[in-house]
Amino acid sequence: METGSVTTPFGRRSMTLGMLASQVMAGEIKPDQSVDKWKLFRALCEAKPLLGIGDRALAVLNALLSFYPKNELAQENGLIVFPSNIQLSLRTHGMAEQTVRRHLAALVEAGLLLRRDSPNGKRYVRRDRAGEVDEAFGFSLAPLLARAEEIEQLAAEVMAERLHVQRLRERITLCRRDIAKLIEAAVEEAIPGDWQSLYGEFRELVEGLPRSPTTAQLEQLLDELTILRADILNRLEIRVKSAKQSGNAYYIERHIQNSKPESNSELEPSFETKQGAMPGQDNRPADVTPEQGRGGTHSNRQAEAQSRGSDSRNDGGELKSFPLGLVLQACPEILAYGPGGVIRNWRDLMAAAVTVRSMLGVSPSAYEEAANVMGPENAATVMACILERGGHINSAGGYLRGLTRRSEKGEFAIGPMLMALLRANTPAGRKVG
Repeated sequence: METGSVTTPFGRRSMTLGMLASQVMAGEIKPDQSVDKWKLFRALCEAKPLLGIGDRALAVLNALLSFYPKNELAQENGLIVFPSNIQLSLRTHGMAEQTVRRHLAALVEAGLLLRRDSPNGKRYVRRDRAGEVDEAFGFSLAPLLARAEEIEQLAAEVMAERLHVQRLRERITLCRRDIAKLIEAAVEEAIPGDWQSLYGEFRELVEGLPRSPTTAQLEQLLDELTILRADILNRLEIRVKSAKQSGNAYYIERHIQNSKPESNSELEPSFETKQGAMPGQDNRPADVTPEQGRGGTHSNRQAEAQSRGSDSRNDGGELKSFPLGLVLQACPEILAYGPGGVIRNWRDLMAAAVTVRSMLGVSPSAYEEAANVMGPENAATVMACILERGGHINSAGGYLRGLTRRSEKGEFAIGPMLMALLRANTPAGRKVG
């Protein structure tokens, strides 16, 4: 049986503080402590990266455990095994004796075995008259029993890390697939954008990963791929929403035109039809000559628009719409959101306004309410004005709802807002103001 005393190695092998620490730890094993040797060995196989041992050292340890007569490692069963190197070679499927000795030394150095060397360095056992082991010299498995809880904890950490890496690789694979197919779809659908540059960035990220990456490198790659995927998705979603909302704006406009067949806003006249005037009549104000109506100066047309802005409601209390050209001169930023970057008519302006609404975070209900109260053309005009003044408005949705409530009460006119922007954006507008 083990005496628990400290022993030094035989021959030229030196004693180290690590060996001493292992022997002290082995001496602190509780009398009733036990562990299944094969369960512990499986945990050792999992924890080998953290213990600093290799596969062949584990093969030698497996052979040593096979010489232990019980399945449970326990102090009461004795913890010393004493096979010769020849027997170990056979149990390790013909491993050379020199290799066996090297891996035994590695197991001792890792603190998984203790040497209990005899006076002559041989491994043997002395038994009493009853056949019980009286004294044994060989390798003590006590460190395995003493470190069983630590080994199982290390094994759990390694398994958790391996699972984490596996999930990282799975998510990276999904990100790579998403990015490649989204870019491919964008190119096939001829969606505007620098897709070649994005694909080059994608390939650079993927090809920059080492052959055997660390967990930190995988996490960094996943973060970068996730950001790139989000960027691509954002671009495509904006395009999809723009196309969908353009269809909705077109439907609303057709509905308004059908319900008000006298409306001629689609024709973009220089000035609105007077109340009660026939569509075929000359609708120019009396103070404008035919020459001015056909080709008058830009400043004169803007001046008249300004004078009309002071009375921007008709007799029925509805807000009047302003000429499209005037709206675009006062709010040039809306042009970038038109179909193909161009606004040719009110339909294009309403489609652009719906896109801007989404971009500025205005809810569909707020915009729909504004369109119902002001009319679709005027709601689009107000969105263009809000975009132009975006840097001065904290909440575009709240601002639009406020204007809608004021419009319901007859307290809001678009003219002053348009003319203020016109003066700010054009020299001619400043002269008129």
